Amino acid sequence: MRNATIAACGAYAPERVVPNKYFDELLGVDVSTWLEENVKIYERRWCAADESTADLAEKAALQTLDRAGVTASELDLIIISTDTPEFVSPSTASVVQHRIGANRAGTFDINTACAGFVTALDIGAKYIRADEHYKNVLIIGAYAMSKYLNMEDKKTVTLFADGAGAVLLQATEQEGLGFLSSELITKGEYNEWMGIYGGGTHQPVNAEMIDRHEHQLQFVRKFPKELNPQIWSQMIRTLGERTTTSVEKVDQFFITQININAIWETLDLLEVPRERAHTIMHHYGYTGSACIPMAFNDAWEKELVKSGDLVYFVGSGGGLAFASAAFQL
Repeated sequence: MRNATIAACGAYAPERVVPNKYFDELLGVDVSTWLEENVKIYERRWCAADESTADLAEKAALQTLDRAGVTASELDLIIISTDTPEFVSPSTASVVQHRIGANRAGTFDINTACAGFVTALDIGAKYIRADEHYKNVLIIGAYAMSKYLNMEDKKTVTLFADGAGAVLLQATEQEGLGFLSSELITKGEYNEWMGIYGGGTHQPVNAEMIDRHEHQLQFVRKFPKELNPQIWSQMIRTLGERTTTSVEKVDQFFITQININAIWETLDLLEVPRERAHTIMHHYGYTGSACIPMAFNDAWEKELVKSGDLVYFVGSGGGLAFASAAFQL
């Protein structure tokens, strides 16, 4: 059966490093201690003033193509997952397509917030499985949330960061290799709890909204802390059932990197060693739809994943949206 396999990966983070002490000075309180002791974040990367989502995505894309030995003109499709797009319209994917010279590739963006990369991975794999004309599909998760942060809000400004990660999906006929299963879940009742609510048709940006910081990222209500571990572990068990594989056989889990304690709790619920979930938030902060491919790329570079490994991707984000996917590398 024709299937989609992960042929290569890449990532990029801006050069500007923002340490925790920056926020101690900015906010006038000690936030470093809490960040380091509770969420294990020590620093993060933010875009330069003239750097944007398309810049991050472009660099991750070029690294991925170089590693795959594939030219941009060989791409059939580019899907970018982001909720910090280059423009409201047109798509960020069209910008990146032009920049890298992928003149044959179709493009579109998706927005399922921080679940977006795994959702895009699911879509790209199914394009390849369903249509023989798609052989090379580039999936990018990109995030420039520093552009939307309220510098006076310690709930958000200390956590969120910028970056991009990508994978190249390729068609394969090799049995037992590539995409195995996936699942999407949405808890739409939480759609007003966290997000960027200004700038769309519901609340066009105006001066009054800017004065109240309502055009920037907002945590409106605190989510139940058990929500992510419960749904992540549920989705992981479902992937195991659908692939008739025990959870213990999974070599690495790549899970949304917003809270290391939620990741650890998930693995504890599954009775899986914590080291099987590779994490990068310690030095990159929370990079939203980019965090999972950035973590995968970091694990690949450190040889923590290899050909033949079974990996699960599990993402969640505002909406609330959840996505999972299983791949045999």
